[in-house]
Amino acid sequence: MRVGFYTLGCKVNQYETEAMKEKFMAAGYEVVGHAGEGSADGESAAADAALNASADVYVINTCTVTNMADRKSRQFISRAKKLNPNAIIAVVGCYAQVDPEAVSQIEGVDIVLGTNEKSNIVEKIALYVENSVRSDDASENGHSSDAGHGSETEKIVDVLDRSDLQDYHSDGIITAMESRTRAYIKIQEGCDRFCSYCIIPYARGPVRSRAEDEIVEEARGLVEAGFKEIVLTGINTALYGAEHSGGDVPPIRKLIDRIAEIPGDFRIRLSSLEPNVMKAEDVLAIVGADKLCHHLHLSIQSGSNKILEAMNRRYTREEYIDIVHALHKFDTNFAVTTDIIVGFPGETEEDFQDSIDLVKTAGLARVHVFPYSPRRGTVAAEMKNQVPSEEKKRRAKTLSEVADEVAGKFHENCKNAIIKGLFEEVKGGVMTGYTDNYIRIYADAREEFLNKLIDVKLQENYRDGMKAEIL
Repeated sequence: MRVGFYTLGCKVNQYETEAMKEKFMAAGYEVVGHAGEGSADGESAAADAALNASADVYVINTCTVTNMADRKSRQFISRAKKLNPNAIIAVVGCYAQVDPEAVSQIEGVDIVLGTNEKSNIVEKIALYVENSVRSDDASENGHSSDAGHGSETEKIVDVLDRSDLQDYHSDGIITAMESRTRAYIKIQEGCDRFCSYCIIPYARGPVRSRAEDEIVEEARGLVEAGFKEIVLTGINTALYGAEHSGGDVPPIRKLIDRIAEIPGDFRIRLSSLEPNVMKAEDVLAIVGADKLCHHLHLSIQSGSNKILEAMNRRYTREEYIDIVHALHKFDTNFAVTTDIIVGFPGETEEDFQDSIDLVKTAGLARVHVFPYSPRRGTVAAEMKNQVPSEEKKRRAKTLSEVADEVAGKFHENCKNAIIKGLFEEVKGGVMTGYTDNYIRIYADAREEFLNKLIDVKLQENYRDGMKAEIL
């Protein structure tokens, strides 16, 4: 049988799709395509081509961080069924976890698995096929039956309640990734922060950490397979080991140290850390680790203390700025990237200006700006003083322009710096990749330097990054 995948959402979902793909291949399936928000437009013909109309099984790995993510999931379920009306449609992940009843009622859906159960998907597909065969046999023998292949076969819905998600459920050891240079490793699951705008604690459950030995084993295999960047990711990466922590050294630092001991020329990157978990001294205890990239994604979400409190973020703008300044003191070229939501309920113009001021004061290397989008089931969706859509768009545009200016200044400050770069691909005679501190770099194509950690000298600003001289 042939299986195709479509992945929405975060790096954790990308990792989990890779884990599912390898399980299918081990069971003898042929993977015929994979599309996702990062590799193809989910609302275009490109996704159709990537998934291939000849698949027997389609797996849609969903996101539910916004209502729009739910809608995209529904749209692609419909498209997959049109590509092959006889295909088995399995919907897994966060949307399935949060609203399994709604997902199971979508026309064409055969299997619904929550975030914990998606690792059992191969067995669930086999069970569904077995049930279909039994139903078909019953019909051929003249027995009345409501079951049959496709939508007539009884659907499989397997979703645990949040209270039942108490232990880390391993996806197994992955051995590959779509990228030839960068591999994600999931180290942690769940979140217990309950930010007022966020549905993820309900979709992913409480904090559970993956076994350190298994993570190191996976990292070792990926390094031996030739990957030059290992990205540690999770739902709230900073909480890795928090449920068992009791020592002076953050568990994430101990993990990084063990991975760094693996022989080979590679680097380690943290996908994100949450300032609502760590203070400046905690972060500094981590960033000095060997092979760790001098880049952190620290989501601030707002520069206004009033809005941060309404978001239930559990830190102040001053504490956030302390972290950033400590990192810049550690390394003047240390890159801090962030997310900011504009137009959160009750955000005034003064609050918005606080966010602009924070971006400038912190000297952030990159800012992802999001207009606030109410998410059903969250506290913020029921708050008064919702900001009009047009005003949210204006603020998003204004902040994005400011963020681009600040990023340009960060790049300018890095001019003439000698730093490790990793070139990942060639397009139109130009190599592109990223530095240790996450600046996108451009250089004339030289195939011998692809997928190698090499010293580069940063030159002038160029496109969305900088030109780099290979040393």
